Amino acid sequence: MLPKLEYSSPKTLEELFEVLEKYQEKAKILAGGTDLLVSLRDRVEKARHLVDIKKIKELDRLEYRKGEGLIIGATVTLRRILESQLIREKYPVLWEAVKTIGDVILKNRATLVGNICNASPAADSAPALLVLEANVRIVSKEGSREVPIDKFFTGVKKTILRSGEVVKEVVVPEPPSNSFGRYLKMMRVWSEDLAIVGVAGLGYREGRELRVRLAYSSVAPTPLRIREAEEAFTRDGTMEERIERAVQVASQRVSPISDVRGSAEYRLNLVKVLTRRLLKQMVEVV
Repeated sequence: MLPKLEYSSPKTLEELFEVLEKYQEKAKILAGGTDLLVSLRDRVEKARHLVDIKKIKELDRLEYRKGEGLIIGATVTLRRILESQLIREKYPVLWEAVKTIGDVILKNRATLVGNICNASPAADSAPALLVLEANVRIVSKEGSREVPIDKFFTGVKKTILRSGEVVKEVVVPEPPSNSFGRYLKMMRVWSEDLAIVGVAGLGYREGRELRVRLAYSSVAPTPLRIREAEEAFTRDGTMEERIERAVQVASQRVSPISDVRGSAEYRLNLVKVLTRRLLKQMVEVV
């Protein structure tokens, strides 16, 4: 059962900032609530006041501008992302990652911004946003700032958000031309479980040379992009040698734990298997 809570539903960002200023750390933002309500029920999170942001129209923005990229507002649900043919075709790595999050009912409520603000090391959308080099647009009563997604996570369930700040939207740049992106996820129960390991990849050509980006979930305290593994494709060697070099570097940079979903040793092996599988697909397609 949920604890007794006060509730407000502001209709503008200005009203939201007033509520946050009044209640400060005692207030919790409610968008989809799929993580927050469970944490409140289990007394993992403590709050006095729920601030429902779904009526703020500025946060309900899902828009693509050619040459500039994609904007995903804080209240845009996962279902809306999956229903976008443009995202499926132009940002397939993000579309595939979102598809793996929860079941149909959850997707109707959960939001992408909520997924990253929850800051779970297993967040499926995070590796996709990392390889797409997305930015997080943050607003408060004092103004706004924009930070790269790889600077947003600071630890398990921790972000750079300060008191009074909220994420307004995620800005995803135009991907490189003729790029190929995929998200591979190993889990216990198809579509209804957190990742044992998740790997996002983006491959593209610079001239004749293949370039890759690689990011992971469930292998470190935060979602992790491993640039050192990507550098394997900037060095000499056959394609097979570059792939193996990237696989080995990636396996050395992760720090998986053992939990109910899998042992550290199992996760480490999955990093190697999924990275190799993804890179071979990139070589064939890009």
